[in-house]
Amino acid sequence: MTPRLSRLLRPETIAVIGGGDWCRLVVEQCRSMGFAGQIWPVHPKAEEIAGLPAYASVADLPAAPDASFIGVNRFATVDIVADLAARNAGGAVCFASGFLEAQAEDAEGADLQARLLEAAAEMPILGPNCYGFINYLDGALLWPDQHGGQPVNSGVAIVTQSSNIAINLTMQQRGLPLAYVVTAGNQAQSGIADIGAALLEDDRVTALGLHIEGFGDLRAFEALAQRARELGKPIVALKVGKSAEAQAATVSHTASVAGGDAGAAALLARLGIARLDDLSSFLETLKLLHVTGPLASNRIASISCSGGEASLAADTAHDLDVIFPPLNERQTTNLRAALGPMVALANPLDYHTYIWRDVDAMTRAFSAMMDPSLAMTLLIVDFPRPDRCSAADWDCAIEAAIGARQQTGANVGMVASLPELLPEEVAAQLMSAGVVPFCGLREAIIACEAAAGSPLPAAEPLLLPTPTVDPDLIPEAEAKRRLADYGLRIPKSHRAKTPGAARASAADIGYPVALKGEGVAHKTEAGAVVLNLMSGGAVSAAAEQMPASSFLVEEMITDAVAELLIGVVKDPAHGFVLTLAAGGTLTELMQDSVSLLLPASDAAIEVALSSLRIARVLDGYRGRPAADRTAILHAIRAVGSYVLDHAEGLEEIEINPLICTADDAIAADALMRRKDWMR
Repeated sequence: MTPRLSRLLRPETIAVIGGGDWCRLVVEQCRSMGFAGQIWPVHPKAEEIAGLPAYASVADLPAAPDASFIGVNRFATVDIVADLAARNAGGAVCFASGFLEAQAEDAEGADLQARLLEAAAEMPILGPNCYGFINYLDGALLWPDQHGGQPVNSGVAIVTQSSNIAINLTMQQRGLPLAYVVTAGNQAQSGIADIGAALLEDDRVTALGLHIEGFGDLRAFEALAQRARELGKPIVALKVGKSAEAQAATVSHTASVAGGDAGAAALLARLGIARLDDLSSFLETLKLLHVTGPLASNRIASISCSGGEASLAADTAHDLDVIFPPLNERQTTNLRAALGPMVALANPLDYHTYIWRDVDAMTRAFSAMMDPSLAMTLLIVDFPRPDRCSAADWDCAIEAAIGARQQTGANVGMVASLPELLPEEVAAQLMSAGVVPFCGLREAIIACEAAAGSPLPAAEPLLLPTPTVDPDLIPEAEAKRRLADYGLRIPKSHRAKTPGAARASAADIGYPVALKGEGVAHKTEAGAVVLNLMSGGAVSAAAEQMPASSFLVEEMITDAVAELLIGVVKDPAHGFVLTLAAGGTLTELMQDSVSLLLPASDAAIEVALSSLRIARVLDGYRGRPAADRTAILHAIRAVGSYVLDHAEGLEEIEINPLICTADDAIAADALMRRKDWMR
């Protein structure tokens, strides 16, 4: 654990400052969890709190406390933080609210948070506006409420901005061992990434889960991901919230296709942090990672005593990135020997109920299904409800699962298709034997998907978002010229001020031509673009009808294999988001897009392109010519290079369409929004 936070999160002495039930509960929670260190209540008038003698002030404490819970009002909190910092205390939890989070209702909140930071100086603080933390490894709880956890020797760590979600997570009955639960609150000083990095340094922490509302310091998250790679400890995240800033940028197709969440998704993918969409999947993934660590692949198997469950497993995985590979020769031979001739062998497998209660036969069947080529074998077993039924007949499944795990050493999980049908005591028994107790079939398969694959190599440092500006819409011809300087192929073109000049330009370029009205963002919707004009009369007539006072005349690009969109939007929270999508009239229709953050490597761009549905067209669909992938990559790199060199003042770029032919990739249309005060 980093020295800066280790003293706070692993204290030997705890000061509890304040009175009332909140502070009393902190003392009681530490004592009930068996905290072995000293607890020092602090109150100016009380003689004792929760049976412990109280000190009148921080100055009266026998020594500087390692960790302090400050349970007083926001104004007094600032003064007490200053007193603790002066004594060289290890750190503090600032419980009070009414700081920056309340600035919309109370203008004093932001100033008060600034004063709090000044008072803390180099002393670590959590919050303000947070519940604190629970260290289940050492029994140290700076936590003013109930919780549902128990002491553990190792487990996962969870950091969340929400204290209420933290409480709920401690109440889980899934058999997941929690090592730490830490709330970050306003993150005035210690952000989620800083806290997570400190927790990873504890050898007893096996994996890290983050509940994220907003990222904050992007460099800190890059450092967190790098340290996790070095330690071999996986991180998963539950990211909530949408970026209102990104959604506001609706002048282009890029913004509407990428949406407000594209930057967050791209950031997590870049950092190698698996993203989950709900608390159940979040916890089940952490549970899997605690038992097995990351999975080597997405190849899984399922075995159950019901055809309905086998079908449900296959259907549940249908929209997820996991594979149920066909049985190989070894599996087929060993399963046939274990199950006899009456069972149809497949993956997922219904082994029927012939061998139920026969532990040896069940163990042989389970072991036969497991294979070195698989990352996980799922045994589907739902237990009866204990208040009305007996689960004695299910002991055979537990014994066989553990036996198969011991015989093969393979990764194996027991899955209850309904989360409530795996008793907590069974989950604990399985966990202690190295079997993952999954609560919920979909959650189990999502966990396998999230845990699959090798850690990504470290990417280049992010291009950080620049200050937001009120941008100008750069004329299309000028936008293309600037991008052409970086290698983007553009059509031959002339600018014209009148319909007559447009006609003359068309004759100079050669027919067919495209005519575009300048100064219009959504040209097609506004009637400001006409294609395939074959004569001077058609050009001047089209120009007279356009809602524009100047025009761009361009050569028409023929023999297109496909059209793509290349867009870059500055996301104030995450950086510069590069979006690749099906282009032209298909952009909104297909909703076929993928987003990365800049800078992006050639390898990452190639993977992104291949993930698009339109990639099949690019590769030559049904005998048609393939697009020139090298030329497409060159165009994407040209846009990216321009952004890297001209990020200051840039809000958005869009190439739509990029016309992809068998031997070229040409930007037929370009939009650029930026402020050029520096020119």
